[in-house]
Amino acid sequence: MDILTLLPFIVLIGAMFLMTRSAKKKQQQAASMRDSMQPGTGVRTIGGMYATVKDVSDDTVLLEAAPGVHLLFAKNAIGAVLADDEYNRIVHGDDETIADASPVVPDDASSLTGDSPAEDRVDLGKKADEDADGAKAEGGDGKDGRDGEAGAK
Repeated sequence: MDILTLLPFIVLIGAMFLMTRSAKKKQQQAASMRDSMQPGTGVRTIGGMYATVKDVSDDTVLLEAAPGVHLLFAKNAIGAVLADDEYNRIVHGDDETIADASPVVPDDASSLTGDSPAEDRVDLGKKADEDADGAKAEGGDGKDGRDGEAGAK
């Protein structure tokens, strides 16, 4: 056999070796991350729930999702161990950098135009007293929308 026929097999075996090596490396990083959990650290589960670690055992982790709410999870269910500032930013909304650096974006455009008194706004919703007056003017009782004669049959 010449080397040209063996080359695709060699490349295939090399690619498989590199893929398994990177997967093994990721598994080792995840295991070391899970082993670094200590009580009091914030974590995110693979389901997306944020909680605080209360107790760590060999295969399980006791999490506190809310004050007084304790949940028992497998260690493999922990997706990420978060730094304290990141956990507080996500869960409690504590973010000093955004409050200092970026401007506040208004919910509506009225604050951008400058003329936003409440009496100048147009109410586009139906009013209850107009609906009742309209139904009574048609001769109905205002409840079912039918006139009085049709209901007397």
